[in-house]
Amino acid sequence: MSIEIRSAPHIKAPRSVEQIMRHVVWSLLPVCAFYVFQYGLSALASLVVVTGSCLLTERWFTKTGTQSGDISDYSAVITGLLLALSLPPGFPLWMGAVAGFVAIALGKALFGGIGFNVFNPALVGRAFVQAAFPQAIASYTPSFLPGRFHEMIPSSMTLPLMQPADMMIWLKAKQLDALAGATPLAKWKFEGVLVGAEELLTSLSGHMAVGPSPLLILLCGAYLAFRRYMDWRIPAAVIGTAGLTAWLLFAFDSTHYPNPFFMLFSGGLILGAVYMATDMATSPVTPKGMWVYGALIGLLTVVIRYYSGLPEGVMYAILLANAATPLIEKVTQPTPFGKRAFSLFGRKKKKASYALHPGYISREDAGAVTPQKRFLSNKPKPPERES
Repeated sequence: MSIEIRSAPHIKAPRSVEQIMRHVVWSLLPVCAFYVFQYGLSALASLVVVTGSCLLTERWFTKTGTQSGDISDYSAVITGLLLALSLPPGFPLWMGAVAGFVAIALGKALFGGIGFNVFNPALVGRAFVQAAFPQAIASYTPSFLPGRFHEMIPSSMTLPLMQPADMMIWLKAKQLDALAGATPLAKWKFEGVLVGAEELLTSLSGHMAVGPSPLLILLCGAYLAFRRYMDWRIPAAVIGTAGLTAWLLFAFDSTHYPNPFFMLFSGGLILGAVYMATDMATSPVTPKGMWVYGALIGLLTVVIRYYSGLPEGVMYAILLANAATPLIEKVTQPTPFGKRAFSLFGRKKKKASYALHPGYISREDAGAVTPQKRFLSNKPKPPERES
């Protein structure tokens, strides 16, 4: 008879990592399909190239033993799809391949593989290419252009180390205003043009440089939450805090700040709240920590959008919250009975719900007659021994 000794946990849930990741991929397929419907062949090529780069990089690092896991756990597929959805549809494909490599190499393999990463891998790749190729990543094209299923956006086929095609000339050839290539956030930030929230919710309005439909993302996220593959607290905290902050600023000065619906449905806030902020390896596991973590992301997103030189702030907000996750978990960790709780202002003893009445010990210390003292006083004394 052999005894197998394993580390905790000894009781495991029926859901495996592969099963959870597979359902996340399934929920992303409608979002990707709509994205291809918006931008055509360029969006499809970007999804394939970026995801393929993530898979090849993951395979290489796992084969060399640098990180744990394998491509069969679907984590690299999720990273590639989310990274491609966060990039402009006309982003040069070779730059997208670089972004996929950096996302896996620096976002996962550097920390040891799946479950060990500190930051969301897709956002690590996005942050790298935003710093390395700022002009290319700021070049967006309008959606629902005619001929998008027959021709690609010229900038997509740019060769490595070559200057991307001039999108202004291409837009003028399509008889479109150059301003049509700007995102709604960039239009508001730099041009003072405000787009209606109803147009942003579905992303069905043509000639707008918008991302995937927020309404579709919310529906797919609701499927994950209903199947309990995603905790609803984080996206609820992100969206709720961002909406509340934007509403307070709008109520303070409606001429300077846009309405909260515009803040919620423009840019990548919904995509980041549902799919990126909820990454299990980089988000807190305590219920209170999830609320604090999501609120921090929502607040930082609005602050960066309003008061920085960047029109979008979701990426940096999530990365900063990822860095704060260990502290959030430490502060919000439930404390066992008899232990001391952690506090930002020092260590304090946490009162348990089933502790004795606080006056019981104080009366004993003050010399009051307690049941213990009464028992000891009534206990007969042993007879003294004769000398």
